Amino acid sequence: MRTPLVQRGLIALVLVLAMAVWFSASAVVPALASQWHLSAGAAAWMTAPVQAGFVLGAVGSAGFGLADRIRPHLLVAGCAAGSAGCTLVMAMFADGPLAAVPLRFATGAFLAGVYPVCMKLMASWSPPAGRALAMGALIGCLALGSALPHLIDGLGRLNWRAVLAAAAVTAFSAAIIAGGLVRPGPQFPAGGGVARGRHALAMFADRGPRLVNLAYFGHMWELYALWTWLPTFLVVSRTTTTGLPPPGGSGIDAFLAIGVAGLAGCLLGGWAADRVGRATAAAALAISGACCLLSPLFFTASRPWLLAFTVVWGAAVIADSGVFSTLLSELADRRYLGTALTTQAAIGFLLTIVTIQAIPLIAAATGWRYAFLALAAGPMTALPALAALAALNRQMMPSTFTERTSP
Repeated sequence: MRTPLVQRGLIALVLVLAMAVWFSASAVVPALASQWHLSAGAAAWMTAPVQAGFVLGAVGSAGFGLADRIRPHLLVAGCAAGSAGCTLVMAMFADGPLAAVPLRFATGAFLAGVYPVCMKLMASWSPPAGRALAMGALIGCLALGSALPHLIDGLGRLNWRAVLAAAAVTAFSAAIIAGGLVRPGPQFPAGGGVARGRHALAMFADRGPRLVNLAYFGHMWELYALWTWLPTFLVVSRTTTTGLPPPGGSGIDAFLAIGVAGLAGCLLGGWAADRVGRATAAAALAISGACCLLSPLFFTASRPWLLAFTVVWGAAVIADSGVFSTLLSELADRRYLGTALTTQAAIGFLLTIVTIQAIPLIAAATGWRYAFLALAAGPMTALPALAALAALNRQMMPSTFTERTSP
């Protein structure tokens, strides 16, 4: 069980199962909106508190250096169990937003000890030559796990409490696997470091990590707003084009675009980054940015064309994420990699709160057809940062960015 291939597979499985709780409430927003009489803006609070909780949890983790002090598999296990517990309590007892929002916030705070720490664990089992593919596979599992509630809801047509309970069970399974089977690898220190809060900000002092983070922030501006509101975009599109209530297949379409296409995009992006160079992230950004601009044209397309378009978008929007994590693992101080990855994620997820809240407001003003145009600002910001990073690495570290990394 301690071989690199087995450990990488277990870490990926843990992330798939643990992330099911992230969008568990978002997947059942129509049912919650009907039962709790929520407006579109209020419905956003089924996802935004998770982002806010993640940010606060990540800031606390980075400030105390938890990801570099505590053995990472134990931290992941405890936090996965905590997020599962919060989701289960919501499924059993929540009867309105006042009860649900704090539980969603706590869920996000616990997940701050799962996602970034799993990235550190994956890096610890991945030599540099194949690290981008390994990270891409892990981020793909994040996409797949985040989309699981849409699949559960689309296939079973369960009530919302059953969907949340199913997501909680999967997260509890992740905790058991992480604590019982996952272990740190040889590439990085396993824990017990002396990281302090200053190490969370130290990576911004160097131009290389700073440019990586700027590109990552542009990527995050688009990603979670798309994941949160794509199901609504699909439902409104189907209703607009057919004049009929949307069929249950909308949840399946969302799962295909976010989960399946996201996993495929991450694997392709990681493979290309290892074979061609880290600059391939720019291609993913360009495609996803173009999809933002083209979204009004496909809004009224037939279901096959709209599904094909969202599958391409779902693959491109996440394909570069693993590359950013890989670049940071190569450029940041390896003694504090867990802290660096957690800080990067904290700031990135803080930005997602802005766009998740903004999209329904834009939709109210312009209609859902034009709501995603604002997301193009993310790729447009990230692309110049990547170009500057490529130029810097050609001068200083060509093997890291423009060539295949050697072991």
